Amino acid sequence: MMNILKHFKLQPLVDAKFINTSLATYEQNGVKKSWEIVQAHDSVAILIYHKEKDAFVLVKQFRPAVYLNNDNGMTVELCAGIVDKELSLEQIAKEEIEEECGYDVVLERLEKITSFHTSVGFAGSKQMLYYAEVDESMKVSEGGGIDHEMIEVVTIPVKEAKALIYDESIAKTPGLMFAFMWYLDKLSRA
Repeated sequence: MMNILKHFKLQPLVDAKFINTSLATYEQNGVKKSWEIVQAHDSVAILIYHKEKDAFVLVKQFRPAVYLNNDNGMTVELCAGIVDKELSLEQIAKEEIEEECGYDVVLERLEKITSFHTSVGFAGSKQMLYYAEVDESMKVSEGGGIDHEMIEVVTIPVKEAKALIYDESIAKTPGLMFAFMWYLDKLSRA
């Protein structure tokens, strides 16, 4: 995926669509405190295993916040999406798999792994982690997201997953690393 970036700048957030910034004030053990927080949507993420390729289906995309800390802003991530509609978490996960990666997964085939909180220092949103297996018969599109998301679908062979976890040159999420470790642990028990 070619990423042509021009005119990147930061400016104050007005009429936020997905987050709200707040100053939390409270008293803890008799001491008055305050903390800047971001109220954000919860999310779902899905570790997708491609049975025929013995590989994980992931997404690669530009993240402006990551761009502030590296020279290109590109990340490798699990398929994921925010919880911003009146659907079950499984239905949202199913939609994200199709929109981002191009596979139609039956709801009953989504396996819940666990949930955890992300960005706990400033946001604390909850993410539900799922697992799904796909094959080429389930492919319905090339994926890539919607609304100009510019998502590139990538596959990583399972045998390369552990190396990716420890490759600091690749920007990735803790959820991706945890999901890989979960899968590798599951594989070692089989």
